[in-house]
Amino acid sequence: MAGRAREQAVRAVVQAYEELKKEWGKKNRNLQTCGKYLADIKVELTKLQFLPSMGNKVSKEELLVARNTLEIGALWSIANKDIPSFERYVAMLKIYYMDYREQLAESPYMYELLGLDLLCLLAQNKVGEFHTTLEHLPAPAITDNVYIRHPVAMEQYLMEGAYNKIYLAKGEVPAEGYKFFIEELLSTIREDIADCVENAYDRIRPEDIGKMLYLSNTKEILKYCETRSWQVGPDGYLHFKKEVRKSDDGIPSRELAHQMINYAREMEQIV
Repeated sequence: MAGRAREQAVRAVVQAYEELKKEWGKKNRNLQTCGKYLADIKVELTKLQFLPSMGNKVSKEELLVARNTLEIGALWSIANKDIPSFERYVAMLKIYYMDYREQLAESPYMYELLGLDLLCLLAQNKVGEFHTTLEHLPAPAITDNVYIRHPVAMEQYLMEGAYNKIYLAKGEVPAEGYKFFIEELLSTIREDIADCVENAYDRIRPEDIGKMLYLSNTKEILKYCETRSWQVGPDGYLHFKKEVRKSDDGIPSRELAHQMINYAREMEQIV
């Protein structure tokens, strides 16, 4: 009886997965529909855990459907700009990538998603976790795989303070999903630069800070200024109140601000 129930549950999972794969493969995919299929499959997979098969072994088909579903789920999370959801999917995927390597052939999406995971950690300033995760990857992948080399390069630029290279990397990503995390990384960098500018200057022109923060037009500049509660004075300058923020010990705010101005000038010459 248990065997028949398991067969029915497996068929339900496979059917739901086929519907998910069909919808996800469309050019104008419906993210809400994909989300419903993902939720349905997770419920069915949960049922399978309580239906023992012969020898208590999980079939290769079950493992493959579960892994492929999680991969779509991770990419779906990026499309929805949902970082916590992406992190949950990747955490589950690593079990299939690492623990079931002998049962399953390597997924063509594995390194793309592991690279996205690394970039996600960088975007959240989790540098320690980034290096820990990197240590668990094969050495050849770090040096030769395009999906892994990209976040490794971004981390190097970050350590060098070469933020202009990170900005330019938006147009040179190995997969579409990387653009989202590059934007998140730039957002984190903007906050750090903005903190330094507040400490280094009494006032600054909006257009100058726009170049330093890699904001391309006046609308973006003013929108960002609003998020920081910066207001333009009658003289056309942004004025900073020194008591609002205090410099951390040892952080050369003015030097970093000058460095960003130089990068901004370099960007103007490139563009």
